[in-house]
Amino acid sequence: MIPESVKKYITPQVSIAPLAVFRFLFGFIMLVSIIRFTLKGWIYELYVEPDYFFTYYGFDWVTPLGETGMYLLFFVMGLAALSVMLGYYYRFGIILFFLCFTYVELIDKTNYLNHYYFVSIISFLLMWVPAHHSFSLDVLRKPSLRKEYVPAWTVNIFKLQLGLVYFFAGAAKLNPDWLVNAMPMRIWLPANADLPIIGPLLEYTSTAYIFSWAGAVYDLTIAFFLLWKPTRIFAYITVIIFHMMTYFLFQIGMFPFIMILCTLIFFSADFHQKIIGAISGLRKLLPFSVPNSEPTPKKSEEFQLSKNSTNVIGGILIIHFILQLLVPLRFALYPGHLFWTEQGYRFSWRVMLMEKAGHITFNVTDPATDRQWQVRNYKYLTPNQEKMMSTQPDMILQFAHYLEDEYQKQGINDIKITAESYVTLNGRRSQPMINSDVDLTNQDRGFTHKDWILPFNENQQNWFRSLQ
Repeated sequence: MIPESVKKYITPQVSIAPLAVFRFLFGFIMLVSIIRFTLKGWIYELYVEPDYFFTYYGFDWVTPLGETGMYLLFFVMGLAALSVMLGYYYRFGIILFFLCFTYVELIDKTNYLNHYYFVSIISFLLMWVPAHHSFSLDVLRKPSLRKEYVPAWTVNIFKLQLGLVYFFAGAAKLNPDWLVNAMPMRIWLPANADLPIIGPLLEYTSTAYIFSWAGAVYDLTIAFFLLWKPTRIFAYITVIIFHMMTYFLFQIGMFPFIMILCTLIFFSADFHQKIIGAISGLRKLLPFSVPNSEPTPKKSEEFQLSKNSTNVIGGILIIHFILQLLVPLRFALYPGHLFWTEQGYRFSWRVMLMEKAGHITFNVTDPATDRQWQVRNYKYLTPNQEKMMSTQPDMILQFAHYLEDEYQKQGINDIKITAESYVTLNGRRSQPMINSDVDLTNQDRGFTHKDWILPFNENQQNWFRSLQ
């Protein structure tokens, strides 16, 4: 039995305009992102050039398609994004986009970014909603699809998802490094001191504290201010200022623009109708003829799902949001300092919380001959892969297993591989991270605690963990 207080966000029929605009803007920004990714040469650099890829546990079967295949895949993904944007064979387009994008992100966790994970989630949610039943070429192609109203849940699931992202990002900032030490802002901000006007201000320690505290407050509260009509416009102005500052100061790619466009869904139906009118008006600028408008329905029509479809989609979404609540909290199951061990770090909306750097040397011993040697990591990894691997224990273990396989192919069996890893976290002196006496070839990959990670030498507790 669903409480009435919850039901009002699920069952009432609401205007389809916010959902249609959300679909259009998401497809647009994805198309721009794919074109940008291609022009920067990242398809070759990240998915063709490397000889080895750090796959996610359980997804070792996901491998790149080769040079031609990867370029073709991105071309198809671009067409799928265009299909979503225009609402042209939308259902096929969004499923294809989700599969292509998620497949690419599963190839190498070296490239993991929170906003890539966010894109996969949003495209997954878009698969279950009728976002093409208005403001789309599908309606021009098939007028019977035209609807004016959709169930409220088709719009509110995106608000909920955005709210969870912001809230968990804010909760993750409730730790001593961020609030008490203003780290890593004290490292990052002075690096932008050459910027005009605001540059000199970024060298002050007090500026780092202002950025840290303001960032935490912003993340924890922005979704609530966007939900409330009296504060919505001011909150959205804050969204633009916040994300544009992160774009210029930290060069974090398309994430700021994605969030700026996606948070428009908090606005009213009337606001989105104006966006639709403005975009529709652009057809006059085109050098070819475009149909004047979508057919006007004879009466207000609502989108209704069958009972079976409601049950299936409802079950999928309930499971999805339960996971969205639990996955960011899984770090509480692991001992040790989260930023140090990174057990439960990915997929938890921890955005720009640490400055971590390290150096690692793998020592190999052949028990048959007692011969020992050190691995030249650069022979197997790109500079970016080596950089990311040197501070992330699961990638260190995965690479040790890869080396074991490589030596076995050369006829060297039962080798012992140990690692000497020194890592610095948020400006502290570097310290050993891996127990150098442990033979990593005997350690299993998986989700269990890695007891061969040496403890962090400062008693720092995440305040949010203490509340659990």
